Amino acid sequence: MAETQILTPVPNSMDDGSANRLSAPVFGGRLAPFTQFMRQPAVQRALPAIAMTSAIGIAAFAYFTMQASPQAQLFAGLDDSDKAAVADALQTQGIGHSIDPTTGALTVDADKLHQARIALAGQGLPKAAPSGDSLIAALPMGSSRAIEGEALRSAREADLSRTIETIDAVKSARVHVAAAEPSLFVREDKPATASVMLTLQNGRSLSDGQVQAIRFLVASSIPGMNADQVSVIDQRGALLSDTASGSDMKAFQLQVQVEDRFRRALDTLLGPMLGAGNYTVEVHADVDMSESQATRESFPENDRALTSEQITRSTSGTSAPAVGIPGALSNQPPQATTITATGPQPVPVGAPPAPGTESNENAARAYEVGREISVTHSPQGKLRRVSVAVALNQGKKALTQADLTKIDNLVKGAIGFDATRGDLVAINQRPFVQVEDTAPAFYDQGWFLPLVKQVGAILVALLAFLFVGRPMIRAAKERAAKRIAQHQELEASLLAATDRPALASGQHGREITLEMIEQAPSYEARANLVRAFVRQDSARAALVVRHLMQEGARA
Repeated sequence: MAETQILTPVPNSMDDGSANRLSAPVFGGRLAPFTQFMRQPAVQRALPAIAMTSAIGIAAFAYFTMQASPQAQLFAGLDDSDKAAVADALQTQGIGHSIDPTTGALTVDADKLHQARIALAGQGLPKAAPSGDSLIAALPMGSSRAIEGEALRSAREADLSRTIETIDAVKSARVHVAAAEPSLFVREDKPATASVMLTLQNGRSLSDGQVQAIRFLVASSIPGMNADQVSVIDQRGALLSDTASGSDMKAFQLQVQVEDRFRRALDTLLGPMLGAGNYTVEVHADVDMSESQATRESFPENDRALTSEQITRSTSGTSAPAVGIPGALSNQPPQATTITATGPQPVPVGAPPAPGTESNENAARAYEVGREISVTHSPQGKLRRVSVAVALNQGKKALTQADLTKIDNLVKGAIGFDATRGDLVAINQRPFVQVEDTAPAFYDQGWFLPLVKQVGAILVALLAFLFVGRPMIRAAKERAAKRIAQHQELEASLLAATDRPALASGQHGREITLEMIEQAPSYEARANLVRAFVRQDSARAALVVRHLMQEGARA
């Protein structure tokens, strides 16, 4: 046991040859186990691999630190109270989140968006914006018809609000529907109406087309509602639906379509002749959106036709006197019956009446009078006037007046020029100003920042390898070579100490020091060195043992 205690000696200032090494500071003594661990051969051999792994780890840490994950908005249109509750819930779940300093929206990593929503839904968050299904599910049993109707209306309004909030420029939306209850005792039912309150994002606005789309969305979701009955206002109280009437939008869209058609025709015609960038075309079409219909009925003069005619003539006069024997024919049978015309017999026109008779003639004629009915219908979208302006780039050689006349004829033919309609075509040539490329700089491109981050991570890895890994590898190699040389010297000293036991007479080799004992490669070699050290200088060995005993007692 005594030899075992001597195997781990503590430096002592009593020796003149190793005084500096024996008087180590207290802090160095605390790091002695770590130093001994690092001096082990296995650790020394593993230092290059440790250095390389450390460099790769530092590079990976730098890359993932500089690589910011994309953010996604968690919910739109949340109140501050809901944001606070959601932030607390996310912090409890260990999901990182951030608040956009511009819009105040609560954002999380894009790859954790659905995880965060599922976690919040499990806690019933957010609470300020219930869905229509939750309102219907919360309806108590046995409710009256009025309560059920209000619940259904609130559910429809909540669903419409959430649908409108999906528009990028809309921060939050509120929908109010006013619909009268159907009743058999009311003769005329009033149509349902709705109002939409929008809170827009900072610096954003809605176009007339988007406002009209919101009106049609609400009107299509409620039975019996027309888009004209939907009013849309923003958070400043401005009426957005006033400028988005259906007729105005239809007229504007038709005008844009007509102008685009003329513009495409002119581009197709002038492009191959002048080249791209050598001309500009502007077209203005005046479209008449009024619709009229007229019906005219007339009776042309002297335009009649005889359709039927009936003439009746009658003749009357004194009868002939009676002749013959009275009563002679009374006993004779009647003669055969003959059918004769019941009316008066026709008399030729112009024939003189018989003597002793009177003639009467009646005529009934029917005529068809001519009638003309004309219907004139003027549909919407009639083109009233077209104005075209063409600017030509005047190059090194200006176009002649003949060339300009030919281009003018081509333009008139492309747009269907009509002088009676008041169409106008203006063509002029001027030198175009060279416009510099306004493309964003390369450092403003979307690919530049990720590339800088990746290159920076690679440079950090290289610097870590050059200034950390490579010096550690070099130092490890130097320590390994030094350790091999020391081992060789220790083996030579050990052989000299064991082969020459007469150390006191001066027939010994190299002097054995405490550092040689500490750096012994094995337990047996260290034990042999300790024996040789005791034989070499027994007084010094006794002082070392006494010093160790004193430190042990103080400890």
